[in-house]
Amino acid sequence: MHPIRERVHGLLTSADVRVGGDRPWDMQVHDSRLPARLLAGGSLALGESYMDGWWDTSSLDQLIGRLLAAGLDRRAPGWADLRDAAAARLLNLQLGRRAYAVGERHYDLGNDLYRAMLGRRLVYSCGYWHDRDGRRVESLDAAQEAKLDLVCRKLGLRPGMRVLDIGCGWGEALKFAAERYGVSGVGATISRQQQAFAEALCEGLPLEFRLQDYRALRGERFDRVLSIGMFEHVGLRNYRGYFDLVRSLLPADGLFLLHSIGGSASRRRTDPWIARHIFPNSMLPSARQLAEASEGLFVIEDWHNFGADYDLTLQAWRDNAEAAWERLPARYDERFRRMWRYYLGCSMAAFRMRRTQLWQVLMSPQGVPGGIVVPR
Repeated sequence: MHPIRERVHGLLTSADVRVGGDRPWDMQVHDSRLPARLLAGGSLALGESYMDGWWDTSSLDQLIGRLLAAGLDRRAPGWADLRDAAAARLLNLQLGRRAYAVGERHYDLGNDLYRAMLGRRLVYSCGYWHDRDGRRVESLDAAQEAKLDLVCRKLGLRPGMRVLDIGCGWGEALKFAAERYGVSGVGATISRQQQAFAEALCEGLPLEFRLQDYRALRGERFDRVLSIGMFEHVGLRNYRGYFDLVRSLLPADGLFLLHSIGGSASRRRTDPWIARHIFPNSMLPSARQLAEASEGLFVIEDWHNFGADYDLTLQAWRDNAEAAWERLPARYDERFRRMWRYYLGCSMAAFRMRRTQLWQVLMSPQGVPGGIVVPR
């Protein structure tokens, strides 16, 4: 066997993945150039070669899960890993025009795709698969409604409050809060399609949706602030400024709820394949990074990890997307479909292996007198 092929096969074997095997997570190779490409390109090459049809597997999430469990992402980095690490150290990748890149390249892909994938509510973040009594809910729609209600209850929303949603998506969280809890509010997004959709969805409600970077909000005032699935785009260099801004928007008795994916280890960048094809200029905060950035600005009242629920959410999204491909426009071609399958499969594996977490962190500017009983 050629040394390069032998090296790659050895790495895969260490993860209990066989080339040409018959188990769901085994790899079927269609191009003999794959080993050299993987050895040179690391995780970027693994994803792009899948997009190019060089290999297949019956279960992407199981295969990637085994690679992560064996630590192959750390043992066999490629050139892209080294390049991206250098860029993250030298540049503020989330500043200025770069801040809008993820909106233009990911969230503006098309509302048709997201409507098909996300279910009845266009909520592009982890569902909470439990009801108020702690019992498991059985559907994606129920899990998303439970998550929105959980956010509102944690924030103690009451009629007449003014609420800010940083990274408001398609407006579902503010719509839920306005209809169920009687609040008014502002949603900020960097996606034109999301802004237009949210305005139409929430017509007649006391809500405003802006195409606006969060940094432009300084000088305003809100009773409560929430941010669901946006902090992953802020970037380490901007964490302190982000928390300083949010603190400036709240009164002394205000509350801030941060809902974010988090990493189990401190890093400065995301995976090269994710950065290039899914979420440009993104990175996941660690618990240490988040705590250090908010220290002195907020009291952390509660830190809730329900990352295992993201695996269930992603499985539901995958099932919805697979069922919808034939109904979607031709621009979602076969290479796009393979990219999207890889994205969802990798994400499932990362949460299943507990490499990534889902946190809801409830913060107050000065500490709630007597403490707070936080709903679950």
